[in-house]
Formats: sequence, structure tokens, C-alpha cells
Amino acid sequence: MIQNKISEIVATVAKKPVNIASDESLFDSGLLDSFALTDLVTALEAEYKISVPDSDLNPRKFDTIDKIVGYVEAHQ
Repeated sequence: MIQNKISEIVATVAKKPVNIASDESLFDSGLLDSFALTDLVTALEAEYKISVPDSDLNPRKFDTIDKIVGYVEAHQ
């Protein structure tokens, strides 16, 4: 369930459908770039009522759908 919602958020931020595996890099695939990272984090904060500190604004922490799910679950 959370994975589907995060995929929807990524698709909204990327402005294109997410057609990659949940463990494939969102950045290497071209879906997201470093400029989109802040939009992604803002959307995640709003949806899941979490706060992402500036020190966590690193593409490696949000590189895959699986990593994003893990991050959100750990910070709820």
C-alpha cells in the first residue's frame, strides 16, 4: 500500500509514469534529478506528516522506491 502511494508521488513529481522496478534507481533511470528531490521530499512530508532534515536531502537516501518506503516507515 505505502509502496503504491510513493510510486504515485514519484510519478507526480517526475510528471511521467513510474515503469521501473522498486529497487531500480529513480535518478539513474532519468525519472528524477537533483532538482526534483526537494519536490519529492516536500510531497512525502505532506503525505506522511514527517519532517526530513536538510542533512537527509541526499539522492542516495531516496534513490529507489524501496529506499523511500524504508525511510518513510522509519520516520513515521
